[in-house]
Amino acid sequence: MDDLFVAPGPGAPRGVRIPGSELREQFSRSSGPGGQGVNTTDSRVQLSIDLAATDALTDIQRARVLSRLAPRLSGTVLTVVATEQRSQRQNRSAARERLAEILRTALMPAVPRRATRPTRASHTRRLEHKRQRGEIKRYRGRPSGD
Repeated sequence: MDDLFVAPGPGAPRGVRIPGSELREQFSRSSGPGGQGVNTTDSRVQLSIDLAATDALTDIQRARVLSRLAPRLSGTVLTVVATEQRSQRQNRSAARERLAEILRTALMPAVPRRATRPTRASHTRRLEHKRQRGEIKRYRGRPSGD
């Protein structure tokens, strides 16, 4: 299998080259379009990498990626699935592109939030909306016997 190259960006100025030996591909039958061919070809691609065991990342990059992608991980393994195309070759390239993009965005350092105050117009809009909701709720209920 070929190496996977993650494009340069913030957090990885020279990019990252992940050896093909650290990637694991699995193929299975895909649902969706394809007619009778869908029952005979293994076009679904699962591409996995163990982020804790890879030598392609530095310790700082590894910690950043593991913390950012924690909800997506199974242990320390990141898995990407591609089933959009009818051919296995196209799904393989789609999975590789998706994995590279996920890693590229996870490697970016966090941008600290700069505290700002709400604008006067947004403050006015919020209060007006609260007034309108109060009016709606005030007229709910049983009609009076007047």
